[in-house]
Amino acid sequence: MIEYEIKPQNKFSLGLKELWKYRELFYFFTWRDVKVKYKQAALGILWAILQPLVMMLMFTLIFSKALNVSSDGIPYPVFAISGLLIWNIFSNGLINSANSMVTNANIIKKIYFPRLIIPMSAILTALVDFAFALIIYAAILIYYHQEVSMLKLFLYLPLSILITVITTFGLGTFLAALNVKYRDFQYIIPFMIQFLLFANPVLYSSKAFTNPVINGLMRANPIASAIQLCRSIFTGIEVDWQAIMFGSIVAVLLLLAGIYTFRKTEAYFADLA
Repeated sequence: MIEYEIKPQNKFSLGLKELWKYRELFYFFTWRDVKVKYKQAALGILWAILQPLVMMLMFTLIFSKALNVSSDGIPYPVFAISGLLIWNIFSNGLINSANSMVTNANIIKKIYFPRLIIPMSAILTALVDFAFALIIYAAILIYYHQEVSMLKLFLYLPLSILITVITTFGLGTFLAALNVKYRDFQYIIPFMIQFLLFANPVLYSSKAFTNPVINGLMRANPIASAIQLCRSIFTGIEVDWQAIMFGSIVAVLLLLAGIYTFRKTEAYFADLA
């Protein structure tokens, strides 16, 4: 007879060995969330393509045509879509992961598996949307005959996605743990997402500010760093690697804080969810 002993994980540990053991659940939760998200939609998965396209067109009319916002010397639609691609990973992943423990309460109460799989799978769902949104990204680059550095594309885009995923997972696990105990967060998170959209250089250039305090916050902002990397693929503007380093450090600190908070409250999930 095989016996399994369930022990609490180290507060800062991802538990990679255990996550690998239950790796099939990543596919199960991710595919289930994708199907549920688009099941009742007439256009289905096409919404993953239409959503960033519609947002790009709307913000182009507002920021480029009406407000004449600078776009670092490239067509504003290219500028906007490069920011929105990264932003959508962050915003969708954060909303999904922050609510993931509550929406999966019934499963949590019934069986044991590494709980970190749930917020991780929620972020993987956002990456599935990102993969489809790349179609619009490529189409816009072709339409505007935008020059692209292929070397930067294969180096900077994966690094940009990695920084975004680490940041999203850190904040997502932190909020997921708090949302289980304090349901007020499910109402706070949408407002926070709206605020962060305009607090990040998604729709405007990070060079728009001259205030040293704001510039310092931008340099320490991991999402701003990820967007800068993504845009540098075709703007030709040199990457501020010091800002990327600061942003990456903040992303790792958010990851550690998120895992610690999640592990600290993990034992109570079945009772509180």
